Amino acid sequence: MISNRLAGETSLHRDLEALSVSKRLVRSVSQKLRKKKNRSEGEEEEDGGGVSLRCLVLYGRGGGCKVGAETSDDFGDSNGRRRSSASEEGKGYKTICGVEETGVDCFSYGVKDKFWKRNNRKDLEVEELQQNSRMHLFLPDDILELCLVRLPLTSLMNARLVCRKWRYLTTTPRFMQMRKEGMHQNPWLFLFGAVKDGYCSAEIHALDVSLDEWHRIDADILKGRFLFSVASIQDSVYIVGGCSSLTNFGRVDRSSFKTHKGVLVFSALTKSWRKVASMKYARSSPILGISEVGSDCMIVRSQQNRQDRRFPRTRIGGTSDVYEDPHRLSLRREPGSAINENEISSLPNRKQGKVVRQKGDRSNSNDCRRFVLIAVGGLGSWDEPLDSGEIYDSMTNKWMEIQRLPVDFGIVCSGVVCNGMFYVYSETDKLAGYDIERGFWVGIQITPSPPRVHEYYPKLVSCNGRLFMLSVSWCEGDGQIGRRNKAVRKLWELDLMYLTWTEVSVHPDAPMDWNAAFVADRNLIFGVEMFKIFGQVLDFLTVCDVSDKGTHWSHISRNHMANELDASSCMTKSMAVLHL
Repeated sequence: MISNRLAGETSLHRDLEALSVSKRLVRSVSQKLRKKKNRSEGEEEEDGGGVSLRCLVLYGRGGGCKVGAETSDDFGDSNGRRRSSASEEGKGYKTICGVEETGVDCFSYGVKDKFWKRNNRKDLEVEELQQNSRMHLFLPDDILELCLVRLPLTSLMNARLVCRKWRYLTTTPRFMQMRKEGMHQNPWLFLFGAVKDGYCSAEIHALDVSLDEWHRIDADILKGRFLFSVASIQDSVYIVGGCSSLTNFGRVDRSSFKTHKGVLVFSALTKSWRKVASMKYARSSPILGISEVGSDCMIVRSQQNRQDRRFPRTRIGGTSDVYEDPHRLSLRREPGSAINENEISSLPNRKQGKVVRQKGDRSNSNDCRRFVLIAVGGLGSWDEPLDSGEIYDSMTNKWMEIQRLPVDFGIVCSGVVCNGMFYVYSETDKLAGYDIERGFWVGIQITPSPPRVHEYYPKLVSCNGRLFMLSVSWCEGDGQIGRRNKAVRKLWELDLMYLTWTEVSVHPDAPMDWNAAFVADRNLIFGVEMFKIFGQVLDFLTVCDVSDKGTHWSHISRNHMANELDASSCMTKSMAVLHL
């Protein structure tokens, strides 16, 4: 009995202590309640953008204060109130305060504001994203195209990385046609064949003429290849032939080398590479000519009919110089004469076969415009000069042999396509033209030829149907012949009607580069000269606008990019121009 009494007294003392603790807790809470009653009802309820934080229920039996946060109002869910694990519904406990009061702030000073700002910041970000998406939804594609079509090429390439929609809009054929017709394109110069530290640099140096900015483009596919030729059309550059060292791969070494006959295509807009059909013969430094032709041009028939002809037709006096045809049998049949019945019967079948191939190739090409690429001369596999030629048809993706040059024409040193005729100039100062549609050479007798220094080979360029030639000659006046400072580079134009050369302008710089490169596009002639002086390689880029009456040259870039290149780059370089 005594032990039971002692146990009851100890339990009673414990209940009294717990009750006293609860009374102290209730007294502190009641003080807070008095302070809260002084506030207005608007202050008790938080704004719609904030979070309502309230104290939950006070429970007896040593439970203390059970705190929870009511966040369901912010997310629009009235049934999503967080409940404590010791709620009165789950445990069956009764409140000792009589009425449940939820106006007690159970967070310390400043915590509620931080919590509200954090959640409010997320809401603002969501609203901003929604506004941006609505802006893209309500901005028509036509307006987007008009804005993007006026961007420079570098800005346009960056804009394609914004989203898939912009990338799609800027790569459609309609967008490319708008950019070309709207005169929003600027000339770009691409310099190939740079040599650094004795090795062929796998880089392409591109100059934005409008902004005077140089860009480097990685071209690992060209690593180790040198002495190739380039030709540009539309938005692509064709790299034809070339050499590579067998013993020291990558170095400019011709002691043991391999001559290539492969052709690569570089797309400047996408910075991508692809291969096309290889030439029939390996060539290094071939003379190239490229031109657009009509879809009905019968190039295949022309080459098959005149493949064995090796004589040109002269433009002077109406006579013909016949080579390897002593009986003049070839003169009995002129280009305008009728073909035999076998050729007529074979034409429909040949045309049908070609049309089927054209459809297959068109599906793989981005542009359906047809063009031809002609490669003449160059050096063969044994480093021998070649007099043969080949023509590439973009529609059929095939190379075909063309009529050879005359035996006494000499080594071809320059060529260009002008008005459907591929003009070539030889080291012996002879000019000939290849008729692309008819498929034979035409000898052009010009007297006198422009005077020139034979150590400098002339360069042919074409601008809007006009044929020009750049050659180095001795300037008039006193002075010892042979001094380099007395030599000048002159620009000549050929009158295609009377076949006479006329001096147009004089280049402002002294001809320091033996292998200067010149290319033309529209009314502009671009030139690059590289030479080594005082142990450093320098480069000078010039441009001449032939549309003006007073034709003059001007420098277009003062930012020299050849300082880190080797002197051998002066002989291996080649240049192409594109409007992008």
